[in-house]
Amino acid sequence: CPWIERDIGIEFDKWDCPILDEDTLQSTNPEIFFGGDSALGPENIIWASAHAHKAAISMHLFCQGKNVKEERPPEGVNLLSQKMGIHEWSYDAEHDPSVRHIVPHADKEVSLKNIKVEVELGFDEKLGFDEAQRCLNCDVQTVFTDRLCIECDACVDICPMDCISFTDNAEESSMRPVLMAPATNLEQDLYVSGHLETGRVMVKDEDVCLHCGLCAERCPTNAWDMQKSVIHIPQMGSYAE
Repeated sequence: CPWIERDIGIEFDKWDCPILDEDTLQSTNPEIFFGGDSALGPENIIWASAHAHKAAISMHLFCQGKNVKEERPPEGVNLLSQKMGIHEWSYDAEHDPSVRHIVPHADKEVSLKNIKVEVELGFDEKLGFDEAQRCLNCDVQTVFTDRLCIECDACVDICPMDCISFTDNAEESSMRPVLMAPATNLEQDLYVSGHLETGRVMVKDEDVCLHCGLCAERCPTNAWDMQKSVIHIPQMGSYAE
């Protein structure tokens, strides 16, 4: 960042970028804030816009004499049900077994000879739609409410991956091998419910779950639900109001 003055009390890192607090984007000169590429290095326009909101909130707090780090509006994550009716969902619940598509590239003999040739050719309309649909579904989670469960095992019956089990509670090491499909990936935590009416617990292996939603569609008591992660990031306009 050679365009930034060096005599105004700002310290710089080894990459010649201003040293900032990543939460507030405040520099070592407390009256100066940064955003975009000059803040944390090259990023895309989405991050630049986020930096603008973050820095604006910091400046607003600073001008009010408040602590720019401790008195910020909180960020958060919430889960919202995707259920629209008895058998209707606001996302595509159909499981697609296809692997992720690779973006087609221009032939190397052509692209290496001409720097103006676009290397990534992009998806055609169909592949673009398929990949976008995958993104729209990836943050939909299965959520289990134990107090609603009647232990009918309908979800166990319909699960295409056998990732749901109802069993006696036990130590994880002894529980993993006896599930409907043994949970062998020790790096993936098990989803374990509270105790049910019979004293058993519901155990789901997230490592093999497809998030297809069949358990939620089949459940007669809505003990299973499909919920979407919603990230709340404070923006200056709504905060200042």
